[in-house]
Amino acid sequence: MSEPPIDADVAVVGAGGAGLYTALAAAGEGARVALISATPLAQTASYWAQGGIAAALAEDDSPDDHLEDTLAAGRGLSRDSAARALVDEAPDAVRTLQRLGVHFDADRHGNLALGLEGGHSRRRVVHAGGSATGRRVVRQLSALAVEHEGITVLDAARAADLWSDGRVAGVLIDDGRAVAARATIITAGGAAALWSRTTNPPGSTGAGMVLAHRAGAEVADLEFLQFHPTAVTGIPRREGFLVTEAIRGEGATLHGPDGERFVEELRPRDEVALAIFSKLQETGAPHVGLDMRHIDTALFPNVVKALRDSGLDPAAELIPVAPAAHYMMGGIVTDLHGRSTVAGLYAVGESACTGLHGANRLASNSLSECFVFGRRAALAGLDEPPTAQAGPPPLLPTPSRHRQTRRARRCGSRPASSAHPWARSHSPPPRPRSPGGAPPARSRAAAPAARTAGEIFPIAIPASRGTTPSWGPPARPNFGRGPERERLLNAKSTKQAFLPTQPRAMIQRSGSRRRDRGSTCSSTAGGSTGSWRRSSMRAQASPVAAPTSTCSGRARRRWSVWPPTGTTSHGRHERSSTTCASASP
Repeated sequence: MSEPPIDADVAVVGAGGAGLYTALAAAGEGARVALISATPLAQTASYWAQGGIAAALAEDDSPDDHLEDTLAAGRGLSRDSAARALVDEAPDAVRTLQRLGVHFDADRHGNLALGLEGGHSRRRVVHAGGSATGRRVVRQLSALAVEHEGITVLDAARAADLWSDGRVAGVLIDDGRAVAARATIITAGGAAALWSRTTNPPGSTGAGMVLAHRAGAEVADLEFLQFHPTAVTGIPRREGFLVTEAIRGEGATLHGPDGERFVEELRPRDEVALAIFSKLQETGAPHVGLDMRHIDTALFPNVVKALRDSGLDPAAELIPVAPAAHYMMGGIVTDLHGRSTVAGLYAVGESACTGLHGANRLASNSLSECFVFGRRAALAGLDEPPTAQAGPPPLLPTPSRHRQTRRARRCGSRPASSAHPWARSHSPPPRPRSPGGAPPARSRAAAPAARTAGEIFPIAIPASRGTTPSWGPPARPNFGRGPERERLLNAKSTKQAFLPTQPRAMIQRSGSRRRDRGSTCSSTAGGSTGSWRRSSMRAQASPVAAPTSTCSGRARRRWSVWPPTGTTSHGRHERSSTTCASASP
């Protein structure tokens, strides 16, 4: 008999900055929270965030100035209401983090030391430990989440599917467990690791977006991916290592192969990345040089240490850098409270698409987004009606035997068997055989035993909540670059975010750019094709089936990949004079 579902008010999928803050916000209201993480806590993409938290805290700054910079960086495609919510509530989010025990950098007078980054007209970025903001914030929030009696941490647990029957009622985990919740909030990050050159850890493959889309949620803006201008290149063990934008805010400069500056370093990221790419195309050079020799290295200790460990001395030589995939603006379509187009399903952070970032994110707005919209989603989720489950969770498909064993070798866990509590009864296909006729040898590791909270989070919890822990996860693994990176990811990564039955989501170009105003579009199961005013993209995540839709007329709101039924308003991007007819495949 299968194990009964874990009962919770809120299920949070993903334990980065957005997931941890959302879980704590819900638990602070007395809710029971299940926090599902594919990796041990403090080993997520947020941990590597070097940028800070953008908030209008200075006397000469204001939310209106922050709003203006955000809209300018978004290239006129940002949703005004989402940007207004961010800039108005970000200062309170910073103060809340301080009350939770996060210690931000301060000047000699004890005031917050505000940094300047690309696209900002004022110093408004708070940091912790120089360029270790993500590390400090995630450590402290992780410690608080493990301590909180209202939060159940399920680490090393991958969300296999959403428990859905008209509305999302919880999460199915690939080890056979299930979580029943009135609200399910996806905070699983973006998909920049799908690119061969990236600043993201290998697990950033869009898993949360695929889960939501399988449940019928709309996704949007998948064509908008931000490339960070200054990622280290050509250095063994540091390929794709991000050199924070704050260093350029302190005066670091970019130089071409001829030694001359060629770009204004504090322009928005898309402009700087394009300028570097154009320079590399023009000269044939593999990189440009970042000159930080005159920068106080004490301001960015972790960056300087990482570079020196790899054989580079930033105080004496230029750092070779080139653009790398960094952040996806698109994701699960949500309103200003994180609600998706499916009842009971929410999304926050890089998994979500509120329209906040438009076509390009302003530096350090990502962590601000996690905290502002994480709190909003937590409170909105608690307003959902209680879910009464009639019967056991739905069945999960059993992957073929050779795929089970391959995943077991990669992840170090036991292959699934027909004894899986929710496995469908069917015979697996024959295993592949070697040329000699004998099946290849397979090693099986024992299934991990149930662990206590101390084993889930094997670091001593600080005695006081106001004390910032001094520990952290091991160094980021090296996965090489190009084809070699793909081979290592497929063979050895323990952070793959999909079931064996699901291929990695691939985002690719489809067709050419069209600028005709009176375009038509159509979408079919498994993807979409069509002509849009901005661009044509296709997101394939087999075996996902998208609703079949047919749209005709003038499409004024261009940021929905699978058009909604009827007329929908998302801020200033509206679909009008458009008819849609949708039917399930």
